[in-house]
Amino acid sequence: MKKNIILSAALAGMLLAGVSNAQTKKSASKSSNTTSQKAKPKTIMLNTKADRFSYAIGLNIAQGIKQQGLGDSINVVALSQALSDVLKNQKPLINPEESQSIIQAYFSEQQAKVGGKSSEEGKKFLDENKKKPSVKVTSSGLQYQIIKEGTGEMPKDTNQVTVHYHGTLVNGEVFDSSVDRGQPATFPVNGVIKGWVEGLQLMKVGSKYKFFIPSELAYGASGAGPKIGPNTTLIFDVELISIAK
Repeated sequence: MKKNIILSAALAGMLLAGVSNAQTKKSASKSSNTTSQKAKPKTIMLNTKADRFSYAIGLNIAQGIKQQGLGDSINVVALSQALSDVLKNQKPLINPEESQSIIQAYFSEQQAKVGGKSSEEGKKFLDENKKKPSVKVTSSGLQYQIIKEGTGEMPKDTNQVTVHYHGTLVNGEVFDSSVDRGQPATFPVNGVIKGWVEGLQLMKVGSKYKFFIPSELAYGASGAGPKIGPNTTLIFDVELISIAK
């Protein structure tokens, strides 16, 4: 199993060259590919162990490409050509350095598109949200709503706190939740995103607040993993349970 995974990873690198090559194909090549895709696919026979192994590797790589959302960007003919060129020791149509540049440019462009959309959606949401009477706005742009006011002490940025939280995007999608896990989180106040650092210091122990955090006070243009894209506005329900003594 480990060997299959390692080999699949290596072949995936070669296939990415095919992905980048697909982005630079001329229109005539695209027309040829469209015609071939409409034709009835050939059925191959998996008679030998090598046949089955090869097909399994292809499935592994293709599933990885789809999971990354790249399926619609792939020219299968170009991808197959890149694989063939490398395995048969033929000179590739583009060199490895150019291949990496094309791949990086592609993902940078896609990230910019996603970031632009998220930024627009977040700004629209925050502009409407701040009109609510119960929502307060700080000078940094952090918006917060007091759900329950506590009576305990207020933390400083040098303190460590224990909290329960429930994080969602503006569309309501949950990306992280200690509440769902049933386990509160403990961390230093100054060890989290800016919106949290500021918001926590507004709370008293026992309080429940709702934070509406602009992207610049969260993870900015870089985002954070697959669930939090670039320029994403975040919403947190936060309960301040205790401050470490």
